Amino acid sequence: MKPHYSDDLDTLLAPALKPATGDRDERLQKLLQRAGASRLRHQVFTTIRRNATPWRDLMKGVRGRDLRSTADGSSVLLMLAPGASLPMHRHRHLEEGIVLSGRMQMGDLDLGPGDYHVSFPGSRHDRITSAEGCVTYLRGTSLGNVFGLAVELLGGLMPGSGAEPLTIREADDDWRQLAEGVVEKRLWQADGSLSRFVRLAAGSHYRPGGYRGECEFMVVAGEAFFGDILLRQEEWHLAPAGTQHDEISSDCGATYFVHERAPADTR
Repeated sequence: MKPHYSDDLDTLLAPALKPATGDRDERLQKLLQRAGASRLRHQVFTTIRRNATPWRDLMKGVRGRDLRSTADGSSVLLMLAPGASLPMHRHRHLEEGIVLSGRMQMGDLDLGPGDYHVSFPGSRHDRITSAEGCVTYLRGTSLGNVFGLAVELLGGLMPGSGAEPLTIREADDDWRQLAEGVVEKRLWQADGSLSRFVRLAAGSHYRPGGYRGECEFMVVAGEAFFGDILLRQEEWHLAPAGTQHDEISSDCGATYFVHERAPADTR
């Protein structure tokens, strides 16, 4: 026996199920042309999907996923199992970290989803732990560089803490409007480079303009379209200097991190 609502549902769906009219081959050709043009426009960008690269074991309870390596440190995703910890270490580079899920503890400091933490070159971190487990995005770490990591671990044994780190909470009310339904929070700026959060309400969109410097993106929450590229939480994206996304939008709402590196002539 059909459910009582079946006839009503059939009535609503029938118009959408009618055979298409017109030249089907012509429409298909236009669709393929549009898809091809989109692919050409977006081939300058690099995207790493959440499950595209494997996790690798770094130490007991700690796994990493490599995103990128540069002379200024690596970009990685770091996963700590509940109860896992990282040993104390001294930073070689300016290191930015964002908790994407779970919670992370640095002494008395407790960081949750969307919290941002920046450590300066020469500064020391005591042991980092996670009671419940977490996934964190790091930019500027020595993870993935055997020599650099050894230097950081040995440096952690030396006295002196170095410059105080900076923490910005996800809940901090320091956003400024970019467009209707779109706000940004500036995090760290030096030598012309800028790190910030951008938050899009559901259904919002804006045009960011051209990128003077290379831009590195990480989706912190939700999902957003960067042009025709859909990015979800924990997905990484790189836009070279001189490129641009015609539009960034979100159907359901999103928060993403972006670091724009200063062009070579301004550094």
